[in-house]
Amino acid sequence: MPKAAKKTVVVAMSGGVDSSVAAALLKESGYEVIGLTMKLVDLPPEVCRRESLRSCCGREAVQDAHRVALALGIPHYVADLRASFAATVVEDFCEEYRRGRTPNPCIRCNRFVKFGLLIDRARAIGADFIATGHYARIERDRRSSLMLLRKGINAAKDQSYFLYAMTQRELAVVKMPVGGLSKADVRKKARALGLPVADKSESQEICFVPDDDYPGFLRSRIPEAFEAGPIVGLDGRALGRHAGIGHFTVGQRRGLGISAAGPLYVVAIHAASRTVVAGPDEALFGKNLLVSDAALVSGAALADPFRARVKIRSRHREELALIVPLGATEVRVEFDVPQRAVAPGQAAVFYVRNTVLGGGTIESVIRETYQPKKILAIS
Repeated sequence: MPKAAKKTVVVAMSGGVDSSVAAALLKESGYEVIGLTMKLVDLPPEVCRRESLRSCCGREAVQDAHRVALALGIPHYVADLRASFAATVVEDFCEEYRRGRTPNPCIRCNRFVKFGLLIDRARAIGADFIATGHYARIERDRRSSLMLLRKGINAAKDQSYFLYAMTQRELAVVKMPVGGLSKADVRKKARALGLPVADKSESQEICFVPDDDYPGFLRSRIPEAFEAGPIVGLDGRALGRHAGIGHFTVGQRRGLGISAAGPLYVVAIHAASRTVVAGPDEALFGKNLLVSDAALVSGAALADPFRARVKIRSRHREELALIVPLGATEVRVEFDVPQRAVAPGQAAVFYVRNTVLGGGTIESVIRETYQPKKILAIS
């Protein structure tokens, strides 16, 4: 009886240790592995040569991924996805800042590029699966047969927050081999295999914003976000001037440049009037928020209210809340206790224990001690 053909998996190889070990583990498991590096952005050569820069830049990524592929004995290709990345991720990033919001480009990249375009590319060449180096786990529920998205075993590295928008279709064809490992285990495996990126350093930079210089990146793209405007208090009275809303996000303290009896923080940003509202720390707290573009990983309709733990930032501890559907893709999140510095544009992700239920985009916050007031005219 002839042997069954090996299943083929396309691994998104970023040039880092996580995706490199993911490829190695899949090869060890008997898959036919193809490495693919996504070229997403163009950055200046002096930036691309930095060892610590995230790999989406291109030059160092391709070189490192190719070296790993040679070490593993697998083919390696490069996919030019710059136009799609610019249209779906970079343009949205700029538009959100223009609106005075705080976007999360990694979520959009996962949604539209890694688990959108990459799946299409893999299917076009006849591959059965794609894989990434994300620290999260995908499992099939035995009772319902639904695919589940779970946190990575290593809590400090868990990336499930960035993956909440994955659908059943995507989860069925995606593998995340390092989700059950710690970072130390991943590096240990890479060293044991002699992979050239075993000790490669990590960076927390957004791949298309060199040096985390958001104002420098945004200034030429959305100059209106860097026009001067007023800083006002909670009562609407003028406190000072700022050099552009593109410099600020909710909860920020630095950069306000105003003196007061106590510390002041950015409480709200009104893009239309270029106004930054500042207030004390207690003004940052709110129990309720509205979430748009909401969906459940299961694919079920949002119908009845349900309890879950909700995370409002990637490094935020999830807190208990009631999720109340308001429409097909809109919910109201009612926290048991007030949350600090909830920023419109970020994601609210729903969990039950270590499983992601779904999530959406934070639109607005109803604060505990601050209700928006009419802003006085500022000359």
